[in-house]
Amino acid sequence: MPRLKKVTVMLPQELLDRAQGVSGEGVTGTIRLGLEAVAARRAFEGLRRLRGKLDLGIDLKRVRRDRE
Repeated sequence: MPRLKKVTVMLPQELLDRAQGVSGEGVTGTIRLGLEAVAARRAFEGLRRLRGKLDLGIDLKRVRRDRE
């Protein structure tokens, strides 16, 4: 089980309400999802920078023909 840390944060009520509406979670779950998204952001940015730069050795025309 991960070590937990209790924190106190001051948030605009409207922001919290909107975020909870999107997440479908309570306060803790909503904040946890938001923090996970922030933590993952750098990885997503790195992947986005690689878009179109990797040669995966895939013949797209052949793959598309195989689907027909």
